[in-house]
Amino acid sequence: MSFGDEYEGGSGRGRGGRGGTGRTRTRLPEHEAADEYGDGFGDGFGGPARRPPRTSRSLVTVVGVVVLLIAAIAFANRSGDGDTDGGGTAKAPREGAAPTAATGTKPVTGKNGTIPAGFAQDEQGAQSAAANYAVALGSAEMFDKAKRDEILSTVIAPSRLQHYQSTLDRAYTPSFYENVGLKPDGTVPEGFSFISRTVPIGTKIISLNGSRATVEVWCAGLFGLAGEGSTKPVTNGWYTITMELQWADSDWRTVNYSQKEGPAPVGGDTRASSAEEISDAVTGFGGFTYAR
Repeated sequence: MSFGDEYEGGSGRGRGGRGGTGRTRTRLPEHEAADEYGDGFGDGFGGPARRPPRTSRSLVTVVGVVVLLIAAIAFANRSGDGDTDGGGTAKAPREGAAPTAATGTKPVTGKNGTIPAGFAQDEQGAQSAAANYAVALGSAEMFDKAKRDEILSTVIAPSRLQHYQSTLDRAYTPSFYENVGLKPDGTVPEGFSFISRTVPIGTKIISLNGSRATVEVWCAGLFGLAGEGSTKPVTNGWYTITMELQWADSDWRTVNYSQKEGPAPVGGDTRASSAEEISDAVTGFGGFTYAR
């Protein structure tokens, strides 16, 4: 969720987690279940396993599936070495592709409040700045007027600061706050935890020309209100932020910011956690300083 999401009609949030338990039942004969869990847990759903011993035919089927899986994994590993085409000739890396490995360059020399600052005036510095600014602009602190102004004064170029401050002040209205599950004054209802968190997956330089740069940041995000009975439960989303940067006051600063949905992977079957687990995770696991 970012500050450009709601008032410009973007979609920084996902369409919700998948329901259900997400667990696969593996039933064992009773004596095996007791050995596995040591407590008579049995089938994993509150009672002992009652399935009869597996027949030799079903055992052969399972073994066959395992053999096929091993063969498929081995083939995938072999074909993945060196990225070859059908004739066995290695392909050249796609033009513009960026490795996920770090550059090894220290991302920043200091910080401004809680936001990293002092990025290098080069390609690596621009990407690192864009990733860290995406985190700040997509944080829960953006929903508090005083904290929002602090963030904007740090990441926005002086020539664009007043524009963004006035635009966002008009966007964060009582009805907007209520729409995301907050009180009309923007405070969090008692018993709930408000979560807005952006996690960069990767960055890509689009252009770099001296004191100007355009960077794309692929992100995952969490957004919602964690708590029993929440009508705005925490969901996840995938989006790409495009950030235009300008070198000002000896650092990269944002002059324009937009986002679009995706790329989004296929949703997995992971069991959705409880509101308490999500709240504890977000408050207990700290963020990072991102470096390209």
